Amino acid sequence: MTQYFRPLVQVGAARPDTALTLAGGWGWFTHVEVLERGRAPVVVSADQAYGDLSALTHPRAPIAGLEWDRPHVMGILNVTPDSFSDGGQHQGAAATAHAVQMVQDGAAMIDVGGESTRPGAETVDPQDEITRTAPAIAAIRAAGIETPISIDTRKAAVAAAALDAGADVVNDVAGFTYDAALAPLCAFRSAPVCVMHAQGDPATMHHDPHYDDVLLDVYDYLEERIAVLTAQGIVRDQIIADPGIGFGKTLAHNMTLLNRLSLFHGLGVPILLGVSRKRFIGTLADEPDAARRGPGSVGVALAALGQGVQLIRAHDVALHTQAIALWQASVAHRSS
Repeated sequence: MTQYFRPLVQVGAARPDTALTLAGGWGWFTHVEVLERGRAPVVVSADQAYGDLSALTHPRAPIAGLEWDRPHVMGILNVTPDSFSDGGQHQGAAATAHAVQMVQDGAAMIDVGGESTRPGAETVDPQDEITRTAPAIAAIRAAGIETPISIDTRKAAVAAAALDAGADVVNDVAGFTYDAALAPLCAFRSAPVCVMHAQGDPATMHHDPHYDDVLLDVYDYLEERIAVLTAQGIVRDQIIADPGIGFGKTLAHNMTLLNRLSLFHGLGVPILLGVSRKRFIGTLADEPDAARRGPGSVGVALAALGQGVQLIRAHDVALHTQAIALWQASVAHRSS
């Protein structure tokens, strides 16, 4: 029976000499939760865990110039007419202006997307998606912005055009299962990737999703996809993993994943969390207006930092970077 080791992450100055550093970052741990399918979790000290914990402890390599010894914010730039909270707001010159503002607000990466992945969204023709994204990326680069850019797409043709326009990273919500040409393209172009878990596609993923064990099922999926990507030539230390909160998951599924996010450090790669303005925040906070869910989004993000998550995908960049700076100073005892 496979055992999974979830580090019980702590932060701050009161660190025992026996503590292990998590992924070369700000967190540390002395105990792990041992998980197995069909058995109750057990907490043991790290030195008593019968397993290799090196995936939890080895420092993560830089990706697109980002070091993972501190958390980063990925700013969302949707150049779509129908995204769930900002559709139609950032097209043409407005996209460049918004990118500039996000960088000024502290975004370490900009995620450009031309296809809405909200529940019920329809697939966009690749050429339409290219028309939306590639010129926006080129304009951002022409404005002098050197911040890393990721292209949020499932399609190889869109990714190729985006990389040609100046993108650095390919972020696929379909886990590189939608277009068989996408992973080989990224390998050939030496492009770092983000692989996300989703059950179903955007048009159907909200239709009664089921899991045997959502936490371990998502982990196993990401582990398998990382193995597939490396077999196709993508370097493992250039992969980011995203558990895909809200993508084919109920409220209960989302909360289970958020409660034990630190498990995903066992994949040995940086972890991205995308919860910004999502429906579950509106449900828990009783806020139907997605644009007013910034504070709730920040709250979830800070809880994730406490579990060592390295990259936070956010609409409200200024809110997140200010909150993270204060979190680092007051909780993690870091001033920069």
